[in-house]
Formats: sequence, structure tokens, C-alpha cells
Amino acid sequence: MTRQPAQMPMPLALPARLARADFVAAPCNAHALGMIERGDWPAGKLVLNGPEGSGKTHLLHVWAEAQQARMVAAAALREADCAALAAQGAVAIDDACGVAGDDAGETALFHLHNLLAARGGRLLLAARAPVRDWRLGLPDLASRLQAAAHVMLGAPDDALLAAVLTKLFADRQVSVPDALIPYLLPRMTRSLAAAQALVAQLDAEAIARKKPISLRLAADVMQMSLDLE
Repeated sequence: MTRQPAQMPMPLALPARLARADFVAAPCNAHALGMIERGDWPAGKLVLNGPEGSGKTHLLHVWAEAQQARMVAAAALREADCAALAAQGAVAIDDACGVAGDDAGETALFHLHNLLAARGGRLLLAARAPVRDWRLGLPDLASRLQAAAHVMLGAPDDALLAAVLTKLFADRQVSVPDALIPYLLPRMTRSLAAAQALVAQLDAEAIARKKPISLRLAADVMQMSLDLE
């Protein structure tokens, strides 16, 4: 079995590109993307589920930009002004399962949900697991969120990872050999976040060595990652 490389923090990482034009559509995310773009959700709420690196956060940003929605991390809900958030009419919450076990966080999400519902607003949540697995302590919150539409994003397949790697290199205006991406695919961690980190590592190492990215350089970067595990 191929070992998965550790993800090393490296310099030269570009700001995350989270616009709609930067989202690479593929069969594993097509249904979720369609739901985001249509916006016709039952009762105005939707829960995106999927493994880390499947594109949930990117879709939240796409929707938030299109709807002028507020983006909120679940950890910040306990201190949030729910009335002000609801007045926005559309709210997106990342890592929403993070409220589970936090009485103040669960209560805030419950109030936010009800305020948005009363205003006819919309609520988009993202989490790795469906609501039934969050272990919420507030039954009324659990029942309301379980009634939301859920859509699953699959783990990125080779076609999506290849397209993302190609785009990430192009964003950096870096030319790579045709054989590089087929070489990376079976050796890299299977997530979009890992693809971003790997491209940053390769670019940084190429600049440090003052050499173009090659299969040999890629092999060295992979080995360095393994050595740090």
C-alpha cells in the first residue's frame, strides 16, 4: 500500500482561490454544485456533507458570494449576534458539526435557524457527517436540522485531482512535464487541500533549487514528506 505523505507547511502558498470560476466540476461534486447554483432548497436550508478536502468550504464561498451571505465558523456562533446574522437573509456555516456538545453554540444555531426561517431566509451548513451523526444535545435543533436537505460530495477521483493540479500549476504560471501529474496521482493524499499543499511544495523546492519541476524533484519532495512523518 502506498504511504500517504505528510503535508508540510511551505512558503510561497498563494491565497486560496474560492470563486466560482475556480471550482472544478466533476461527477463527485456535480449534485452539490447544482444544489448550490439552483438554491431551491426545501424550507430554505441545505447541509453539505463530505470528507475533508472534497470542496465543501469552496462551495460555501461560491454560494456566499452569489447570495451576499454571511460566512460564519461554527466555533464563532456562541459569540455571534444571531439577530444581525439573520437580518442578512442568508448565512453559511462551515464545520457546522463543531457546535455539538457546546450548549451555547447549539443554542445560538437553534435561534439563528428559527430567525432565518421566520424571515424566509436561507441557511447553508457544511460538515463531514450528516446531522444524525453530530450528537447534538439540543433535541429541537437536531430535529430541525435533520429535516434539511442533505447532499453528499464524494472524495475527489483521479480526473478531478488531475484537473485541479493542472489548474493550480497554471495559476502559478508553472510549466510541468506531461508525465508529472500521472506520477503524482497515485502517490499523493486524496484531497483538494493536499493538491494545493503539494503544488506549493513543488514550486517552493523548484525555486530553492533554481531548477524546473521534474519527476526527480517530485520524487525528492515526496520522500522529504515521508521522512517528516
